[in-house]
Amino acid sequence: MPFGSEAAPAQPDSERAFLVGIDVRTRKRSGAKGTVTAQAAAARDAAGLQPTSTPAGAAKSNGQPGIPEFDAEESMAELHTLAESAGARVVGEILQRRDRIEPATLIGAGKLEEIAGAAASSNADVILFDHDLSPSQQRNIEKIVERRVIDRTQLILDIFARHARTREGQLQVELAQLQYMLPRLAGHGIEMSQLGGGIGTRGPGETKLETDRRKIARRVRHVEQQLVNVKRIRAQQRQRRESAPVATVALVGYTNAGKSTLFNALTQAGVLASAKMFATLDPTIRGVQLPSKRKILMSDTVGFIRNLPHTLVSAFRATLEEVQRASLILHVSDASSRLSAEQDAQVEIVLKELEAEKKPRLRVMNKIDLLDDEVAKSLLADAARGAAASGGPATLYVSAVEGTGLEQLLERIDAMIQEDPISRVSLRIPQQEGKILSLLEARSRIHSRKYKDGSVELEVDAPASVVRKVREWVVKDRA
Repeated sequence: MPFGSEAAPAQPDSERAFLVGIDVRTRKRSGAKGTVTAQAAAARDAAGLQPTSTPAGAAKSNGQPGIPEFDAEESMAELHTLAESAGARVVGEILQRRDRIEPATLIGAGKLEEIAGAAASSNADVILFDHDLSPSQQRNIEKIVERRVIDRTQLILDIFARHARTREGQLQVELAQLQYMLPRLAGHGIEMSQLGGGIGTRGPGETKLETDRRKIARRVRHVEQQLVNVKRIRAQQRQRRESAPVATVALVGYTNAGKSTLFNALTQAGVLASAKMFATLDPTIRGVQLPSKRKILMSDTVGFIRNLPHTLVSAFRATLEEVQRASLILHVSDASSRLSAEQDAQVEIVLKELEAEKKPRLRVMNKIDLLDDEVAKSLLADAARGAAASGGPATLYVSAVEGTGLEQLLERIDAMIQEDPISRVSLRIPQQEGKILSLLEARSRIHSRKYKDGSVELEVDAPASVVRKVREWVVKDRA
């Protein structure tokens, strides 16, 4: 699909896509057995975790948590979902296992001929590779298969372009696409034909390739300047928010972990919640009242994915600053996925790139409604025991769809938020102070209420911002 376009949702005449996966096996480090995919090894190294064949989250003998391997078949299944999210109809797929990458074409020439034949017989419009391709690899493959070839990064960029709705989101995606396109100009398609060197190519004018590069570089500078303006406006909005003692809680997690569904359940915001990947691109911020009657701002953010293109992380940095500035990060995981720990490792990589890995964090395992009833009950019981032993669970199990565990989640968020701290105070307020009494009714937890000599005697748990407003009627402070 062309860069910058906003394609319509998939229709019966949508593009037919043929998927190609590659499983490059490397030897594990000393002391390990078997083989492991290079991508999984890189993710574990970045997250500081160890591989395991045990269930997600199980502890290894060295005390570190282990994660199951994200194997080639599961990677292909993810590519299938990505293709459908881009509006394509998958008509076939091939997975090749290799010991090393072919520098010129990623996979062998014989396998490419097989792919060309299979794509032709299925009448595929485009071939999608579950791997990043260098510009020369992409050109070489296209010559052999005689079809458009798109790698994993370009596919993700296309999905982002389809789903961006706000001007900010569209600018961020366009910048990432332009940065991806620039090194791929030479020889990429007939509209950007490669010009050879030597006689006949030199002269006073620019070649088309140089003109294209100059135009793109100029557009990149323009988009970057617009994003600087967006960042300034967002900073002003954030400064106004931060002038009041209101904490921000950011939801992060792997794409399709159910963040938007959870966000809707907690805020009644009504944002799009879809099974398609990257349904949420544009950040949404809504207010939530906690059990203590304090108010917080909750931010829904773009989902992360394996090998999220660096250009996208850079382009969306203005949006993801909500994560950097958050008082608390809710890390949402899919409890029903065997690969939740591997996906969490990928989220860790992006959080480190955003320098937000040390932020206070609460792990939320979503979609427990998709688990076996006995498994779900056991997890909830374990979480309750852990909470009783440590004063609060590090992991909560919820179902955003069914509303299970949401009250406990809000209670835990309330306990972890430090802004506008709660204190217990005793008050004696004249009954004619209706506004003050209404304020306490709305913004505090009232433990007792007595009417005496034209006054109301109250004992309340109230945020510091409310206590300041009722200071003149305080009888006794309690820690």
